[in-house]
Amino acid sequence: MTYAHITGWGMAVPEKVLTNDEISKMVDTNDEWIRSRTGIAERHIAAEDESSATLAADAALRALEVANLKASDLDLVIVSSSSPEHIFPATASIVQDTIGATNAGAFDLSAACTGFIFATNMAAQAIRSGSIKNVLVIGTETLSRFVDWTDRNTCILFGDGAGAFVLQADEEPGGVLSAVMHSDGSGADLLTIPAGGSKQPATAKTVNDGLHFIKMEGKGVFRFATRVMARATKETLEEAGLTTDDLDLVIPHQANTRIIEAAARGLKMPMDKFVVNLDRYGNTSTASIPIATVEAFESGRLKAGDKVVFVGFGGGLTWGALAAEWSGPLSAEKKVHHGRYLFLARIRSVLLRALRVVEGLLWGDYGRKRKL
Repeated sequence: MTYAHITGWGMAVPEKVLTNDEISKMVDTNDEWIRSRTGIAERHIAAEDESSATLAADAALRALEVANLKASDLDLVIVSSSSPEHIFPATASIVQDTIGATNAGAFDLSAACTGFIFATNMAAQAIRSGSIKNVLVIGTETLSRFVDWTDRNTCILFGDGAGAFVLQADEEPGGVLSAVMHSDGSGADLLTIPAGGSKQPATAKTVNDGLHFIKMEGKGVFRFATRVMARATKETLEEAGLTTDDLDLVIPHQANTRIIEAAARGLKMPMDKFVVNLDRYGNTSTASIPIATVEAFESGRLKAGDKVVFVGFGGGLTWGALAAEWSGPLSAEKKVHHGRYLFLARIRSVLLRALRVVEGLLWGDYGRKRKL
C-alpha cells in the first residue's frame, strides 16, 4: 500500500510589518480593540516587487530543501490562493516555471481559506492512487492588495505570506490519514470579493464602488466558524480511527483567537494543544496553516510520530480538516541531498523576479511614449 507522507515544509513572509498602532493612524481603531476582538497584533505586507507567485516560489524552495528533493522530480504543483496572480494563467504554472519543476503538471485550487486543506487532500489522494509520487502543495496570499484600507472591519484582519508542503509516496505507514471537505454555497455572500469575475467584470463603476475589495459579514462568518471547526476535527478523527486523546497537536486556520478557543471548548481540549500565531501574521488565508506548521516544527512542538489535525474554514462557505501522522523527510537511504541544485534554483528565482521588474519598467516607458 502507498502512503502520502509530508516530507518537506517551508514558509515565506514579506519583510515589512504593519502594526495595529500604524493601522490606527489610517482608520478609527486602536491596538487594544483589535487585540481583544481578534488576537492580532501585527501582519506582514508585501512589497511592490512581491506577489503571490514570488512568495509561493520562496516557500516552495524551502520545502524542497527540507525534503531533499529536486524541483525536476516533482510530478505536480498545486497552488491554493484567495489572491492569485491572475484569473488565468494559474499561479501554479508561474511557480512551476520559476522553481524549475520542468516535469510537473500545475493547477490552482480555489476554496478560500480552506484551500490548503483541500489541496493537501487532493495531493494525498493522487499519491495513494499510484498515479504520482511527488507533489508540491502551496498556500500563498497577498491579500493586502484586496483590502479596503478605509474599512476597519476588514483591514485589521489580513496579512501576506506563503507556506508549502512536499508530499511523497512511501510504503511505510503514516502521513495523511484522513480528510473531510465541505461546502455550503448558500453563505457565499458572507465573505467575498464581488467584482473582477465574469458576473461583474471590472468597470469604472465597480472600481469606484470598491467592489474589488474584500467584503465580509463578520458576525455571520464568526457564527459559522465556531460551529464547524470542532465538528470537522471530530469527523476526520473518526475517519482515521483516532480520538482527541490521540492528538498531539491541532493546527487551525489562523483567523481569530476567539474562534480557535471555541474550537478547543467544543473538542474539550486544552489550548496548549493548539498552535496559535495569528498575533504576528494576521489572517493569511490559505497560507496560515502551513506557516503555523513550520513554526510548530521549528519550535519543537511538532515531532516525528505526532498525530496532528489541520482544520480550517473560509469563504464559499467552505470548511474541512485533515489528520496526519507527522513523519518528516524520507530516510537517508531513500533520498539524495540537492543543496547545490536548490541554491541554483534560488538564484534562478531571484533572476526571474528581477527580469519581470525590468520588463515592467520597459513596458511602462513604452506605454507612456505611446500616449505622448
